[in-house]
Amino acid sequence: MSELIEALNQLEKEKDIDKEVIIEAIEASLLAACKRDFGKSDNIKVSIDRKTGDMVVLAEKEVVEEVMDPAEEISLAKAQAISPEFHIGDIVNVEITPKNFGRIAAQHARSVIVQKIKEEERKVIFNHFHCKEKDIVTGVVQRYVGDNISISLDDKTDALLTKNEQVKGEVFKPTDRIKLYIIEVKDTNKGPRILVSRTHPELVKRLFEKEVTEVHDGTVEIKSIAREAGSRTKIAVWSNDENVDPVGACVGVNGTRVNAIVNDLKGEKIDIINWSDDPEVLIENALSPSKVIAVSVNEEEKTARVVVPDYQLSLAIGKEGQNARLAARLTGYKIDIKSESQANVEYDDFGDLDVEEEYSEQDENQEIVLDEE
Repeated sequence: MSELIEALNQLEKEKDIDKEVIIEAIEASLLAACKRDFGKSDNIKVSIDRKTGDMVVLAEKEVVEEVMDPAEEISLAKAQAISPEFHIGDIVNVEITPKNFGRIAAQHARSVIVQKIKEEERKVIFNHFHCKEKDIVTGVVQRYVGDNISISLDDKTDALLTKNEQVKGEVFKPTDRIKLYIIEVKDTNKGPRILVSRTHPELVKRLFEKEVTEVHDGTVEIKSIAREAGSRTKIAVWSNDENVDPVGACVGVNGTRVNAIVNDLKGEKIDIINWSDDPEVLIENALSPSKVIAVSVNEEEKTARVVVPDYQLSLAIGKEGQNARLAARLTGYKIDIKSESQANVEYDDFGDLDVEEEYSEQDENQEIVLDEE
């Protein structure tokens, strides 16, 4: 049986499967087979020599003066024939290996090894990707499965990009390489189930961590992020080093860093603004690229009133209210945006307008109203 040990040593090197785990599984399988032949006696065990691979069946028997149950007991004379050191009350391992045990052992060993290899490979894959949970990976598009997309993460592991986690309008071809955010890794009977996303806001954050050294090492922090996948993302950044410009670090020389991320996101626009602990400054920055004349906030109600130049009103709101919506999500404030001319009108209630709802433009003066109003 030395071949068995050699094979297990090879498996341990090639597949990183613990040899001891497989040996213990083989022992357990052979023990179950022996109990079928010898009856369900609790005193039987199977032992495999870790060096030679030799397998024996042993029965644990108590040394007694008078044997009443041969299956459980052994006389002192017989015990001392094995070793003179045994005394009454000691436990002796008596070999009871059947003649055809070699053939039975070989069959069980083969079956157990195959099964254990599958289990351990699944475990290795699960552990590998579980460590990457909440991080990004590069996958290769395999095929469409209905509305979902099968993605290969390596030679043996596939992930499923569901319809809900796909960016609207993105179409991929087989062999396309794409960046994905791992939402969750589940351990199932059929192996690890890896859930990935292209829409998650953290995908953008992780891409900046990979691309921008200052973000990776913590010099620049991404304080907040708001995303409408496939269209636009706003991120607010802060530097822990006064000598490092956080926005400039994220943009890179001639935009190289941010453009690399935009390419990974298939053209999604990214606005990078400076974070501020002052909500008025933060909201003004968040409404970029529009200019802001004045900001008034109610910190208790988390509402803000913003005045912009008349000609900047559409820009501040954005197409279908997107710029204002993202600014609200980024800052955590409900934002009421008015043009300079509208600001002269007295409003009794401040903060009725919620840019989380969809804006529409009305009249030539571009007065902002909610659809639900």
